[in-house]
Amino acid sequence: MTLQERIILLDRLGRYLLEPSEEWEDVKARAYRENQWFIPEFINRATENIARQFLNPSFLQKWAAGYGVPEKQANPQNIGIVMAGNIPLVGFHDFLCVFISGHVATIKTSSKDDILIKHIIKKLYEWDVTIQDEVCFAERLTGCDAYIATGSNNSGRYFDYYFGKYPHIIRRNRTSVAVLDGTETSAELEALSEDIQLYFGLGCRNITQLFVPKDYDFLPLLDTLRHYGHFMEFHKYKHNYDYHLALLIMGNKYYMNNDTVVMTENSSPFSPVSQLHYQFYENTAELARNLENNNDIQCIVGHGYLPFGKAQSPGLTDYADGVDTMAFLMTLGV
Repeated sequence: MTLQERIILLDRLGRYLLEPSEEWEDVKARAYRENQWFIPEFINRATENIARQFLNPSFLQKWAAGYGVPEKQANPQNIGIVMAGNIPLVGFHDFLCVFISGHVATIKTSSKDDILIKHIIKKLYEWDVTIQDEVCFAERLTGCDAYIATGSNNSGRYFDYYFGKYPHIIRRNRTSVAVLDGTETSAELEALSEDIQLYFGLGCRNITQLFVPKDYDFLPLLDTLRHYGHFMEFHKYKHNYDYHLALLIMGNKYYMNNDTVVMTENSSPFSPVSQLHYQFYENTAELARNLENNNDIQCIVGHGYLPFGKAQSPGLTDYADGVDTMAFLMTLGV
């Protein structure tokens, strides 16, 4: 399959994801039944971003050209992909990188997110049967030429052990933060609240910690976050809220809450579902240096950083962990 044939097929996939159909709606409903964190609102948001940001044919052409992807891969390698499952279709970008580069993908899905990605690949099979020679699924990844694996810090150690002797990209826990200066508009706070709460805060691009100046007024943000009060209707989210609020109360720790989100001062950038950490800062230059050197951070939102509301709308070149997946793939088989 040539590069242009792959792009044409991906364009068709993008249109399929955006066009209502009984088949696609049934698949999304089944994914939600299997994983209650994948509410329809979030599945739709994830697939829409994939269709509009990843599968636009002009974007794909420019992206491939930037890496000098050949029309036909002379020596395709078998790339094993271990996908995460924290948010819907979070592993799609890795598949897309391998597919557009002309290599072969052998995918191990997460048990939390295998319905959506398997259906999408099945549709590609239906439209072009030769895709079965380029993309397949496996319960165990053995005999691959290179590996791309995403997981927790703990699973990362296992990935190092099993895949370390091969060319690899291994990703571990990451999260995102926001730097506020107190001049944010109501529209920016609305956008920030989405960066915080989309996908229940489970994605590596979700804001889980704020850096604020001394005497920062939290009330406007807390009021804005009330817009996500409907999250309390989902028992998994409500359970987390009740549990972590109880821990703070029993620990006699200072907190703020708006009956939807709990905010507490904490130096860790990682916060549990329904909780948002914050820290105060005095020197913006020192803060910027510290954040740039923090390997736990995926992206930073704020004035002078990524715009508010853009954390959850990654483009083709927004690579996880800042590691250029396409550049890695283009070194293989040469």
